[in-house]
Amino acid sequence: MNDPVAVAVLAKAPLPGFAKTRLIPALGEEGAALLQARLVEHAVETVCAACLGPVTLWAAPDESHPLFQGISARFGVALACQDAGDLGARMLTAMAAANAPALIVGTDCPALTSDHLRAAADILRDGADAAMIPADDGGYVLIGMRRPVRALFSGMRWSAPDVLDETRRRLRDLGLTWREPVTLWDLDLPKDLERLRGIGLHHLLPATNL
Repeated sequence: MNDPVAVAVLAKAPLPGFAKTRLIPALGEEGAALLQARLVEHAVETVCAACLGPVTLWAAPDESHPLFQGISARFGVALACQDAGDLGARMLTAMAAANAPALIVGTDCPALTSDHLRAAADILRDGADAAMIPADDGGYVLIGMRRPVRALFSGMRWSAPDVLDETRRRLRDLGLTWREPVTLWDLDLPKDLERLRGIGLHHLLPATNL
């Protein structure tokens, strides 16, 4: 069964001082912004290669940045502006806009592959209510749902180490089924740059940090 599964990519514009701020001590503001630009392009390329269904790039603070415009033209993906609310509100809006089973991803997990995306989509196609790919820091790098469920996204302490556990608890309390095909990692801290090199994606790094 290959019913379409929509994918929403939530991305920050690569503005110095706005994107990848926790990597500024290692890369500087310009270097962190350049890395962000490459991560956004890598994420969209990975999603499009999975060939799951319609793809939307949800941009912050808005979709006017030349990077977003260029990616939209190159890959043929739709552009939308993220809500002003917290991460949960922005994910819920993106999921509801799909009006279909959908996966939500960010741009902070370069280890996420097209095969991971296909596995998550197949979980939904097989009838589960949700799919998640946990991050090893206690969050998750992907969540997919057959339909939006506000209770999973409202009143959450985002960026806390218990986001994954709290999401699991809410899924159980709601009587929803889900599967977790793999655990991955986010590129958030200077120590994670070595992991990027380790998986052969050093070309995403600014030249002075290769």
